Amino acid sequence: MSEKSPKLRAELDGIPTYKPGKPAAAGGPVAYKLSSNENPYPPLPGVLESAVAAAGSFNRYPDMACTGLVTELAERFGVPVEHVATGTGSVGVAQSLIQSTAGPGDEVMYAWRSFEAYPIITQISGATSVQVPLTPGDVHDLDAMADAITERTRLIFVCNPNNPTGTVVRRAALERFLDRVPADCLVVLDEAYREFIRDADVPDGIELYRDRPNVAVLRTFSKAYGLAGLRVGFAVAHEPVAAALRKTAVPFGVSQLAQDAAVASLRAEDELLGRVGSLVGERKRVYETLVGQGWTVPETQANFVWMRLGEATARFAAACEQAGVVVRPFAGEGLRVTIGEPEANDLFLHAAEAFRKEL
Repeated sequence: MSEKSPKLRAELDGIPTYKPGKPAAAGGPVAYKLSSNENPYPPLPGVLESAVAAAGSFNRYPDMACTGLVTELAERFGVPVEHVATGTGSVGVAQSLIQSTAGPGDEVMYAWRSFEAYPIITQISGATSVQVPLTPGDVHDLDAMADAITERTRLIFVCNPNNPTGTVVRRAALERFLDRVPADCLVVLDEAYREFIRDADVPDGIELYRDRPNVAVLRTFSKAYGLAGLRVGFAVAHEPVAAALRKTAVPFGVSQLAQDAAVASLRAEDELLGRVGSLVGERKRVYETLVGQGWTVPETQANFVWMRLGEATARFAAACEQAGVVVRPFAGEGLRVTIGEPEANDLFLHAAEAFRKEL
């Protein structure tokens, strides 16, 4: 047998591995998973029934154009059907956006730390990552990002609220930034956690996109809508960008089950808003309790909190697991904790209080 192996692209060397949130250990002490920003509630009313009905047609390909879902989204957001493109979660659409805009010699810019998929999908495309540090308050430094734009910059991600810090950029700062970005550079407003925002000064990206052809907005059904396991997300963008997304999407990537469940979820929005409101209430309780314990925690507008712990990160994550909750550590930096059911949040807060006394 030959010792040679197939030649693979050099760009793949050294790509960091995406690290999903650690699951709760079967049969172990961990009772709750607070590591993946999942919605703790079951599917919305009518969604499970829709999924079961779609399951009866698994022997058929799904609607590749996602016609029903795209039509529903266009009506929901008041945009042309031609401006909506779907994909396998917002990260699948993000990868298509990079494939459509950037390759070897081009630059993709984003804040850091931000969504950990950005460096992975950028390197896969062969483009170069430009990582701009967050401010000391863990917020996007939009002025520094604007200063870092070069003639090679093809795409800029602005994660709002930012994952994993939960911090936001507000209207004036974001509009000032967009005014500085060249018209031929695409700005992607990644709004995976949009439904959890309660700060009235944080703009809706879809309103900003309307008169800015170089702005695209990412949304997902994985978080607030509770469809993380079905992998369906979408972008709202002007026709040239949306058309490019349809060209680069994996054919038949969004299953019919996912499409039908997403439509049913959109039609159950009253129930959705109630559930999101409950999670926002729990978020407030968790945040205020942590601050009361003496922790420095950035104000969050997402369904998680961020604790910058530096070298103590791994020890605190282990303490949480021992207490019955698994959280998401970022080695040497901090940890992200999803807002879950009250019982899970209580276990986490008890672990935080105990650990704080040890510092």
